Amino acid sequence: MNMTLDGFCNHTAMIADDEIHQHYNDLLSNADTLIYGRITYQLMESYWPTVVQNPTGNKPADEFAVLIDNISKIVYSRTLKNVEWKNSTLKKDIIKEEVLELRRKAGKNIIVGSPGLIVAFAQLDLIDEYQLGLQPTIAGNGLPLFKNIRDRINLKLLKTKIFGSGVIALYYAPALKHHED
Repeated sequence: MNMTLDGFCNHTAMIADDEIHQHYNDLLSNADTLIYGRITYQLMESYWPTVVQNPTGNKPADEFAVLIDNISKIVYSRTLKNVEWKNSTLKKDIIKEEVLELRRKAGKNIIVGSPGLIVAFAQLDLIDEYQLGLQPTIAGNGLPLFKNIRDRINLKLLKTKIFGSGVIALYYAPALKHHED
């Protein structure tokens, strides 16, 4: 998930150069399922299939379009009646046991790509690794990435990756929980 320095998710404030696209191409190539909420799904579905049909000529962006078009997508929404995008499945509710079963069956990674779902999955202790693209931008307002987190989540830094644009990818794993007496 990409976020500004002040913690907001805003796709219009993000750098999406060739190096960043290649990074996400590699991420999608190592995954077999992408999980979205309605808003992010509709945003992505409204753009990327058109790039598959009419490539931009930018190799990393065009490759991303094909990868995201072909990957299996699960969309959680209580308002959508159906999903039209290729390889998409609509689900109403997050059921922890269903997600655990998907994790057991998945051959590759499962990516959660919506802010609200990241919070929901985090609260169900279903996230193995957080990958945050910290953008060199201060938005001032917008949708906070970790809005509605109820309980503190301690993280352990696994690694970082610095891009030429100034974006820093931060990789975290949930740390062991310490209970205060």
